[in-house]
Amino acid sequence: MLATAGGLPVGPGWAYEFKWDGVRALAVAKPERTRLYARSGAEITKAYPELADLGAALADSGLTDAVLDGEIVLLDSTGRPDFVALAERMHVRDVGRARQLASTMPVNYMIFDILSANGTDVSSAPYVDRRQLLESVLPAAGTSTRWAVPPQFFDGEATVDAAMELALEGVVAKRLASTYRPGARSPDWIKIKNEQTGDYVVGGWRPGRRELGALLVGAVSPAGLTYRGRVGGGISASAERDLLARLRALPASKSPFAGALPREDTNGARWVRPELVVEVRYGSITRDGRLRFPRYVRLRPDKSPQEAGDA
Repeated sequence: MLATAGGLPVGPGWAYEFKWDGVRALAVAKPERTRLYARSGAEITKAYPELADLGAALADSGLTDAVLDGEIVLLDSTGRPDFVALAERMHVRDVGRARQLASTMPVNYMIFDILSANGTDVSSAPYVDRRQLLESVLPAAGTSTRWAVPPQFFDGEATVDAAMELALEGVVAKRLASTYRPGARSPDWIKIKNEQTGDYVVGGWRPGRRELGALLVGAVSPAGLTYRGRVGGGISASAERDLLARLRALPASKSPFAGALPREDTNGARWVRPELVVEVRYGSITRDGRLRFPRYVRLRPDKSPQEAGDA
């Protein structure tokens, strides 16, 4: 179940949680083994061995067969999610390397929903009941375990203020009476980001004063990949090296964008297959569909091109 971007809803029918900047993951937890799955459906269990005992811990609370939903995060020394550091963990499948990283860069699993309990589908139960069930079998965030139920609040404006003060990504508002709708982007969950950002598909790049002068990005639409403009700011030297390595592996003979691009943007452009997704911070979107004051934030290897678009 996915959240819809929007304004902050208020009223007694809503609860609020912090938005965790990590990787969404479903856990199928049993005493003998816990399996983890990404949004794409790919199994990612090997990447996070420190979460292997989740099923056994739940069994101690009487939950021997569960399907859970949450966010895998890597917290920095201040307790804030560090997505850049987490990126080093995402695609590791070598068991030895994963164990080494688990000891030096351990993750936490913030579990915010439960879909099945002891073989019974509970996804049709109201969110408020699912939340109570979670809290009865799992520790609250801040304990010493690698998994926890993150805090929940009932004052939306105060939660948004706290998220900004803590430099967190934002807030998710959840309707207390809502059911869990797998695969749906529902208005029963509304995400409120502290900054205006979007995930965009890279369709090409241009050299400039540096080898990578700017990324040419677009948003997926029914008409194809709609051009959103050039993104040159915010690209550090290390990000440039990483991006160039990935871009050079995706050469294309022609533009993947729908329609014609401005001549000044295509001059010297190197086209790539539209497979790479990046997060971009921007001020607004102009009438002609261009990002104003765009700055590169990070790669989004956890997102597919079909999921990319404006905030």
